[in-house]
Amino acid sequence: MSRNKMIISFLLVIVAAVFFLLPDSDKYYKNEGLIFGTTYTIQYKASKDLHPEIRQALLDMDSTFSLFNPVSLLSRLNRNETDQTNEDFETVFNLSRKISRATNGAFDITVAPLVNAWGFGLKNKDNVTPEMIDSLLPLVGYSKVALFDHQLFKEDPNIQLDLGAVAKGYACDHIAKLFEKHHVDNYLIEIGGEIVARGHKADNSLWAIGITRPQDDPTGQSKDVQTVIHTDSLAMATSGNYRNFYYYNGQRRSHTIDPRTGYPVKHNLLSATVVAPKCALADAIATSCMVLGPTISLQFIEIFPNVECLLCVADNDPNNQSGIKVLTSSGWDALFGNQD
Repeated sequence: MSRNKMIISFLLVIVAAVFFLLPDSDKYYKNEGLIFGTTYTIQYKASKDLHPEIRQALLDMDSTFSLFNPVSLLSRLNRNETDQTNEDFETVFNLSRKISRATNGAFDITVAPLVNAWGFGLKNKDNVTPEMIDSLLPLVGYSKVALFDHQLFKEDPNIQLDLGAVAKGYACDHIAKLFEKHHVDNYLIEIGGEIVARGHKADNSLWAIGITRPQDDPTGQSKDVQTVIHTDSLAMATSGNYRNFYYYNGQRRSHTIDPRTGYPVKHNLLSATVVAPKCALADAIATSCMVLGPTISLQFIEIFPNVECLLCVADNDPNNQSGIKVLTSSGWDALFGNQD
């Protein structure tokens, strides 16, 4: 070997040694804020604070999907001030349509008039009449809206959309893509209870994600969890009424509206937690389960590859002090069965 080659080889060894001995300059950041009328908490390991980019990405999502934002694209579409759409809207619309077809309309983004009539938590239930529901049902139906050439078409201008059952999950996926762009491998994204997690926490342990126990707690003070999942790769969404319910013939029921009938569902499913390859898909399926009920939901889940669920069902058995029975899909235990 020539003298020059020996010198170059020696220098390369020195550079490599220095590279591996240098401390990891990345550190964990925690960003928090408000979006979509709810909160977000995002933790990640990176070489710099990415909150400015994260915040802008979330504001972009808000400007498309939020009903709390009067100038969002969705708000303007609902008021018929425009019929022009964008890529994010079209992606969520097409996913929603896919789930609507799979559920025969149990999942339906045109449910907004019914939700508005009943009010949050069915607060208007005493004023809802059969005649009112009959007048609103013609405005509900996923087949009554369509996309063509970046335009939204409605059968009736009074049709209104609500993308809240997908938007938070989609926003989680969107931030995950931003992290991929920056080669961020360790993160936990939580937006209004929807979650995408990858890698590890600062102490190199797995992310610990609690599934809230649905219980009669209007104050929202209870912190009880039904179970905790430890994971290094997860997209998860939970749908349900965690804090309070209404009672029908002495049984607890959720406040979910069935878009096919216009009335609250009559089964005993209190919450549905779904894991899926993408959080937007998990979000839509979890909402679907709340309409379908526990028995049909467990059958419905089997349609989708790599999708599993945990269902919390009201149980009136006096021997069950929690009042909740847990049902899981066929593959749940293979993923999480040995966890506390």
